[in-house]
Amino acid sequence: MNQDLKRTIILENYQNPTNRGLIDDDSYIKVNMNNESCIDEINLMVKVENDVIKDIRFDGEACAICTSATSILINTLIGKTIEEAIEIYNNYEKMINEEEYDAEILEDAIVYSDIAKQPNRKKCALLPWWGIKKIIDELGK
Repeated sequence: MNQDLKRTIILENYQNPTNRGLIDDDSYIKVNMNNESCIDEINLMVKVENDVIKDIRFDGEACAICTSATSILINTLIGKTIEEAIEIYNNYEKMINEEEYDAEILEDAIVYSDIAKQPNRKKCALLPWWGIKKIIDELGK
């Protein structure tokens, strides 16, 4: 994927993020994530039924990278099984940490493949994914 397309996807997901806004529904698992080194603080709500991620919502204050990473995460994981989400998460984290990964399963999350060149932005790109991992761990998966 070329740099212009990556920038376009990041900007679109920052300006028009998917599922921004929390709802009052106790069937969702909620988690608050914050990055001590910057302003990023997001709340995630995830609805899981029969081991499938049915919905993800978020809100909070975050930079362009964190906001777009959250929106892309939502677009990538809704409809996936918990097992698929874990595989995607593991490959995304490997990509961010410059380890060998399967680019095919990352969908638009591949736009952060160069984020390691800006080490101070890695946490921004990882924060929502750490939130999903925390929720999956809560589910005992």
